[in-house]
Amino acid sequence: MRFLHRHSVHILLIAVFGLLVLGIVMLFSTSAFAQDSHGDTYYFVKRQFVWLGIGMFCCLAGALIDYHWWEKTWAVWLGISLLLLVLCFIPNIGMKINGSWRWINLRILVLQPSEITKLALVFFLAWWFSRFENHPKRLLMEFVAPAAVVSIPIVLIAKEVDLGTTFLILITIFLIMYVAGVSLRWLIPVAVGGLGSILFIALHMHERANRLLAFLHPEQYRLSEGLQQWQALIAFGSGGLQGLGLGEGRQKYLYLPYAHTDFIFAMIGEELGLVATLAVVFSYLLICLCGSLTSINAQDRFGTLLGYGLTMLVTIQAIINIGVTLSLLPNKGMPLPFISYGGSNLSVCLFAVGILINIHRMGRPLDRISPHLQVGINMLTKRI
Repeated sequence: MRFLHRHSVHILLIAVFGLLVLGIVMLFSTSAFAQDSHGDTYYFVKRQFVWLGIGMFCCLAGALIDYHWWEKTWAVWLGISLLLLVLCFIPNIGMKINGSWRWINLRILVLQPSEITKLALVFFLAWWFSRFENHPKRLLMEFVAPAAVVSIPIVLIAKEVDLGTTFLILITIFLIMYVAGVSLRWLIPVAVGGLGSILFIALHMHERANRLLAFLHPEQYRLSEGLQQWQALIAFGSGGLQGLGLGEGRQKYLYLPYAHTDFIFAMIGEELGLVATLAVVFSYLLICLCGSLTSINAQDRFGTLLGYGLTMLVTIQAIINIGVTLSLLPNKGMPLPFISYGGSNLSVCLFAVGILINIHRMGRPLDRISPHLQVGINMLTKRI
């Protein structure tokens, strides 16, 4: 455990680098259709390299900027994220794709505002619970007030019909509040209500309701709403233990829609086999473990909550994507961090890694288990 503590950020970087390399390799393999759709076989690969460069810059910025700066500027980022979310509904700026208003076209780039919102909410919650720790008005200051603030962007994201991101944010908020010490007797009813609201919205939207039915009855909907998950299972079955070989997958030839984005994990299973998919899962487990250990050793409570929140954003998203691909969860249209094609999410995930690096750099030495570290461990594990 001491080795993991001391080298947590190095192991984290190795895991992230491995996923990034795998993502580029699989994008080369799965974008064979780009010649017909965009006139260039390497269209998606080139764009991904551009976004990777932007993401590396974000990672470097996160690593070099003192993480306490995000504590001072959380209101700015929350305000910017709310403005961008509103722009999603403005004609000629917001873009409606597959029934959802998730993107805005800034002419020079297409941006998904909910990605920035995820970061802004983590900044806000880390600041709030570091400032109002042990407040005498516990119900108001530890639950009602922060819940009221975070509900505004959550409602906007849900109105975009981005229920997957709404679900991800709700789980992350729940975990941050739980680690911060909010009582489960307050959290559980609201969490159940939030999930119930998402389910209610999904059931009253034709496309989303059919996705739920496809999840419950995959064979019946295998040629319609359940096509992606059905073909993904075929891909995993075809790949077996060792895979068909890199570039030899068949599902990418338009049998599996979005094989280069949301369902790229299935292509890894088909071409590289079970061993590679397990290695991917293990990499995310390392990110979760090393990110949590880095957070525990932060200088202060804000750093601990910030690092933990960012770690959960990445790992829970990976869990949801893998769960959807394996038909363990309804289809939510969420990319696989560091691997799937897509710029906004890649940049945000790399930025989160950069902040974790900064938290590690400014953390206390681990020559011995210090009282500060013990307090951090107790905070994260006091209810286990």
